[in-house]
Amino acid sequence: MNEPAVKLSPDDFKPLGLREQRHGISRPSRSYWQDAWGRLKSNRRAIVSLWIIIGLLAFALVGPLLWSVDPARQDIDQISQAPGADRSATIVAPYEYWGGQVTESAPAQQGVFNLGDAPNSQVVRLVWDALPGAYGYRIYRNIFPIGDDRVFGLPLVDVTSAAAGFYEDRLNLRPDTYYYTLVALDEFGGLGEQYEVLEVDVERVITVDEVRARSLVPPEQNLAIGDTVNLALHPLGTDYLGRDMLARLMSGARASLFIGIVAPFLFVLLGVIYGSTAGFLGGKVDQFMMRFADFVVALPFLLFMILFQVVFGLGPGQSGIIPMMVALLVLSWPATARLVRGQILQIRQEAYISASRLLGARNTYLVLRHMIPNTMGVILVTLTFAVPSAIFTEAFLSFIGMGVAPPTASWGSMSNEGLATMLTHPHELIFPAIFISLTVLAFNLLGDGLRDALDARMRSLE
Repeated sequence: MNEPAVKLSPDDFKPLGLREQRHGISRPSRSYWQDAWGRLKSNRRAIVSLWIIIGLLAFALVGPLLWSVDPARQDIDQISQAPGADRSATIVAPYEYWGGQVTESAPAQQGVFNLGDAPNSQVVRLVWDALPGAYGYRIYRNIFPIGDDRVFGLPLVDVTSAAAGFYEDRLNLRPDTYYYTLVALDEFGGLGEQYEVLEVDVERVITVDEVRARSLVPPEQNLAIGDTVNLALHPLGTDYLGRDMLARLMSGARASLFIGIVAPFLFVLLGVIYGSTAGFLGGKVDQFMMRFADFVVALPFLLFMILFQVVFGLGPGQSGIIPMMVALLVLSWPATARLVRGQILQIRQEAYISASRLLGARNTYLVLRHMIPNTMGVILVTLTFAVPSAIFTEAFLSFIGMGVAPPTASWGSMSNEGLATMLTHPHELIFPAIFISLTVLAFNLLGDGLRDALDARMRSLE
């Protein structure tokens, strides 16, 4: 049975409008790097880490312009001050000789051992009456209460007279509570059983000349005895030498980040050149080059760090920044070389490489135009993970005294200095440790995000 013929008109051949098309491009075309950036932005941890890194760089580079305090300048009136500590000082008259007379401002006499004047950070004046059976006296000072173990603290003076006496303590006084102990000596100069303890609260004071010399108030402001002024501001406190912690953290950031970024950049670049050359040439040359890389991996880093310090003629207490950079450059490139070599071996088998060869492309063009750009993802991820490793290495070497040495600041050397006062002044250790941990964590999270974003196999199908 014959079907009837279908008659077509010219209208049946008109092109469809946009609304009538059933198929089209679902999303705009994006390059590899645009797609990677889009996936990186969707990773909240990586973006927060990126902003933290930018903030750390601004802290190191822009911070000293805003907080122009010399990191080496010592404020002897504010040693080991915690953040937010009271920085007020009362103006007093300059020091004058004291002959042992009890003044009107002295606290009430309560026993054998007493204060001869109001105690302050300029001087603490002590007076005592004779103790029965004493052949002399020794005065101690402690910052902890005296217990039954008779740990009196720092010996200040020995008095050979058995009579009543007086003493002025002007040794590195700070606003704090001190425990002075008067111990009777026997006929042989040994400690007797009798002792008296005096608890003293020291107030911070300053003279008018010191206020003017430090420019703590405007020059036109009148000052009188008994007025109160505020000492220099230290937002994050001071260290054991009275140096500003914020300024030293900024200075330490420049040293730590310089080593942590420049050194990885150099040894990653060396590894890229070495690995791409080995992977591209292949054969016996590749085998020889990679066996040499295996030999470098086996070399002990700490031993070569010591050898480089000897070669550069550095002694104890000298900063080993250059030997550290050289050691990282010489010994840390094989890991990058192995990764890049593996990528090059894979890429050289691709069809577009063969097509470029057929079109007459030279080896240099193939490496620089096709192979290296296609390994940039691996290189960036490797660089991102190498930075925290280098920062931690610098902190460790500075902590053990082989890296950045005082007075040059770095986060590692500051942690080493803060360890000695960790129990009494923990902020000296906590702040540099926080910066080291935050930097290492931020770079690791950013590297993890870059690894996911640059992996083409994880590309979204949206």
